[in-house]
Amino acid sequence: MHRAATAAPAAKLYCLGYPRDPQRKPVGEQMDRRAWLQYLSALPALAMLPAWSARAAEAGMASTGMASAAEALDLFDFEAAAQKIVPPAHWGYLQSGVDGNLTRDANQAAYSHWQLVPRRMVDVSRVDLGTTVLGTTMASPVMLSPIGSLRAIHLEADLGVARAAKTKNQTHIVSTQMSDRIEDIAAARGAPLWYQLYTTNRIEATRQLVQRAQRAGCTVVAVTVDTPAGRNTVTATRLRRQDTRQCSNCHQTDAAGNPRGGMNTKPMFAGMDTQGLGLVSASLDWDFVRRLKDMTTMKVVLKGIESGEDAALAVEHGADGILVSNHGGRALESGRGTVESLPGVVKGVAGKIPVMVDGGVRRGTDVFKALALGASAVGIGRPYAWGLACFGQQGVERVLDILNQELRLAMVGCGARNVGEIRASSLVTRG
Repeated sequence: MHRAATAAPAAKLYCLGYPRDPQRKPVGEQMDRRAWLQYLSALPALAMLPAWSARAAEAGMASTGMASAAEALDLFDFEAAAQKIVPPAHWGYLQSGVDGNLTRDANQAAYSHWQLVPRRMVDVSRVDLGTTVLGTTMASPVMLSPIGSLRAIHLEADLGVARAAKTKNQTHIVSTQMSDRIEDIAAARGAPLWYQLYTTNRIEATRQLVQRAQRAGCTVVAVTVDTPAGRNTVTATRLRRQDTRQCSNCHQTDAAGNPRGGMNTKPMFAGMDTQGLGLVSASLDWDFVRRLKDMTTMKVVLKGIESGEDAALAVEHGADGILVSNHGGRALESGRGTVESLPGVVKGVAGKIPVMVDGGVRRGTDVFKALALGASAVGIGRPYAWGLACFGQQGVERVLDILNQELRLAMVGCGARNVGEIRASSLVTRG
């Protein structure tokens, strides 16, 4: 289920991400005034408007509890605020892991296995967070990992994230399931994007996606390899059942009233034949890396590698980089955090290609730990989505500011004046 978007006239709102029934009247024409207000109350963007906030408060509707993004002191403030305004079904989409969420939670908890080693009497009057990965210059090693269907949580969607990335000069990886046109996102970012690719089950469709991304100026393609045959997102299903809104007001639904997905509603698939097309392929093998490199000049990163053995094979088959990831705990319920897999992957590539990691990052000290364990850059996902849900672009910017400030303080405390001085010796394992 996905967040509604505005269309002219303003009263006609539809959710994006699932096919809209062409025979169905616009939402505003189906509901009485009370239901219409309840529907509108699910739009985080409207909660930011003073007039609407006053009316929502008068009606007992939820708000973030913060007047501005600057009030957030850490990322958890955004999480708590976003949960107040994002409807249950959409919150479930964002927050769900698979099965019992063990891997999702392990991603975050695993960072506590390491402690920082303070260093003193080092001149840290100048600290440089900047780095370069695969030819992309970054203000800091914090990247914005791909999240699809961002309009489910805020009307600004991918464009708001891109503008925040531009303001802060952070690397932005856009999802195949983006809510906005990739050309518009690239224009908003004003610098090369990285593109996350779902392989699909049809090579010609894959070629169309890849070549469009390349034409839009993307310099890196991060191909997702961790979900070849579906997943069991229990939390998302449970929270969708708790959502009191009628999905059929915005979406086509199945016999059980659940939204029916469709790639034909996603901008990246516009003009493509999506009949029988799947996002992933259960027959994916290592030869796909060669085929992908043959169809693009973009650098190829494999997103979802978690073992040293696969890391060595990635190098052998020509990958240009690896993003250690378990899809935010939404792939296999392994119970293993990505940062726990990181050292083995770093060892497996033997310094031949850069290794990045995402999953569970909530503090600048987490970023520092990942860098000390060999990561070249560190991705965040849910945290920037929380910021987006609360305050659009300004929320994403504040999330990045908080993480970068915390990272800077960790570097100062450990005597690292630049990213290159963050080493394994900066960490000890918890006894």
